[in-house]
Amino acid sequence: MKKQSITIIDYGMCNLWSISSALQYLGFNAEISNDPSEILNAVTLILPGVGSFRKAMSALKENNLDRAIVDAVKTKGSKILGICLGMQLLGADSTEDGFTSGLGLIPNGVDKFSTQNKGTYKIPHVGFNLVHSHPEAHLFKGLPQAADFYFVHSYRMSPDGLSGLSATCNYGDIFLASYEQDNIFATQFHPEKSQTNGLLLLQNFLTH
Repeated sequence: MKKQSITIIDYGMCNLWSISSALQYLGFNAEISNDPSEILNAVTLILPGVGSFRKAMSALKENNLDRAIVDAVKTKGSKILGICLGMQLLGADSTEDGFTSGLGLIPNGVDKFSTQNKGTYKIPHVGFNLVHSHPEAHLFKGLPQAADFYFVHSYRMSPDGLSGLSATCNYGDIFLASYEQDNIFATQFHPEKSQTNGLLLLQNFLTH
């Protein structure tokens, strides 16, 4: 029987303290785990991450976490939230450090920001920026349709062609800032570092 739990996935490339502290502040207890069986049996998964897509996918595969995540979400119906690199890992692939396949839970790929606006927009994209959300998005319930969230990233995913509910941000390029479809949720920004807006978004995810 599936345990009623929140599990933060630890694959060695995560700021676990920040997300764990935010959940604790909201009154939720979360386990931190790198055990595939625990991840497979969790009702709610959070996949954070910072750093290289290629290294992260290698770490997930080395510990058999990639298959556990996909099986939990696709077969068992576990709800997942990917954050920053975690969102990118849910994608189809990435060009960071060479082409690498992702978990494929979001069909679009990940590429570096365009260099055509490099003089105006410094890479990495660091700091608060406006996110424009879909009016029916569960993650943004109770938030204005244009709200500030905190970003740190050099690569991004295009919103083009996605069938779920997308939110976007403009940083030289229009890129996918968040995504939700069925039991799959993701944010390119860090809700755990986005003050009141981020805490409300996490609350919305955990109570949906």
